[in-house]
Amino acid sequence: MAPYDSDSSEGEDDNFTETNVLLGYAGSDANGEQISRLGGRPDWLIPAKAPSAALARCKVCKDPMVLLLQLNGELPDRFPGHERRIYVFSCRRKSCRRREGSIRAIRGLRVSQDAPTTVTEKRAEAAAAAKEKVALEPPKAAMHGLGEALFGVKPAAAAAGRVNPFATTTSSAQSPANPFAPKASAGAAVNPFSKPAAAAEKVEEPAAAAAVPPVQDTTTTQDLPKTFAEKLSLNNPQQQHQVGPVTPPEPWPEEDAPNQPSPFPVRWLSDAEYETIDPTPPKFDNVVTTPMEIDSSEGAGGSGNGGGKEDKEVFESSMDGTFQKFADRVGQNPDQCIRYEFAGQPLLYSKSDAVGALLFIAATDDNVKVKTNSKGGGIPRCQNCGAARVFEVQLTPHAIEELEIDEDGLDGMDWGTVIVGVCEKDCQERGVPVGEAGYLEEWAGVQWEELTAKR
Repeated sequence: MAPYDSDSSEGEDDNFTETNVLLGYAGSDANGEQISRLGGRPDWLIPAKAPSAALARCKVCKDPMVLLLQLNGELPDRFPGHERRIYVFSCRRKSCRRREGSIRAIRGLRVSQDAPTTVTEKRAEAAAAAKEKVALEPPKAAMHGLGEALFGVKPAAAAAGRVNPFATTTSSAQSPANPFAPKASAGAAVNPFSKPAAAAEKVEEPAAAAAVPPVQDTTTTQDLPKTFAEKLSLNNPQQQHQVGPVTPPEPWPEEDAPNQPSPFPVRWLSDAEYETIDPTPPKFDNVVTTPMEIDSSEGAGGSGNGGGKEDKEVFESSMDGTFQKFADRVGQNPDQCIRYEFAGQPLLYSKSDAVGALLFIAATDDNVKVKTNSKGGGIPRCQNCGAARVFEVQLTPHAIEELEIDEDGLDGMDWGTVIVGVCEKDCQERGVPVGEAGYLEEWAGVQWEELTAKR
């Protein structure tokens, strides 16, 4: 979904402020757009290789879900060579609404063979360092020898072939040697983790030879061919995070398979523009209440005393300033269906529900600041690589109107916004080679309309 220049904003620079948020508008005309859309059925990065169907099953009823959003998420400046897509799915069962797991998000990724490998090389270097550290750990025999040294085993044990690897060569056999001290005749420190000598005569080798450290393989994954290094599971840091057996992928069902829910109609996100807002919107108290003037008199010329004042206080105390800011901000561009800003700030629908309590920090004049992986809350970290997650896109209420354009009645979806948080490093699914497509579940925070419906 590429930005598009609108001529309607010419001459209005003095009246409106442009933000970094990209707004997407839906319509029936594709206008050349082939990927970004609402509804329909998902198009995968490699059509013949779909992800596991388990990623798009409702966590409540376990039924397959339908597509709400498919978004072209390519960011060539940030992730060159990464073909990215964001998918948001929803369960169509009414009984699953407002329940966690009824809306899920997936990030699809295919890394090009020509993509820069700076991040990959850094991770491989860290993995190589971890491998070297493991190689330097003392063997069990050495640890046993350390115990003998600490608990006062006599030097005669060396004659039996069990030499303390931490012992030092001294001129006096009667005085115990400091196990961590260098040899008296050597100019360099001895590797304390070297293998124990097999016989007593090995200890009597010349000092110069004993001082030579063991030769270690200093070859890193940067020195290896890329296609070879990436196939080594030992050098793959993502493989090291994997615990337990890998669950076999569930085949994606065919479109005509039984019990498949009917998809929403396709509404293309072919128009996009950066958000323009009134720089002086109405002021709202985002922390406690929103002061409002209401008619508290019972008749013309009333003074506002009595029950009218109490009604006003009750009304003000029920108002959520965060919702009022959301309504004002979205209302300035009411046809927007998605808001996009990678690593930006989502527009919270409420601060009093579970998602709002998780993300809310403080209010500003422009928006609501949210937590990102802090100890006190925030978007949960990536479960694949452990990196922080950041906001990327959110669906707004007008998307419901577009998705349910053919629906009869008013008993449809009732979320206020769906916020998607993704891995800030754009990591790949474990075990997926370069050039293949991988799919990972990302965080979907849903704020439901029922929280503010009764005002």
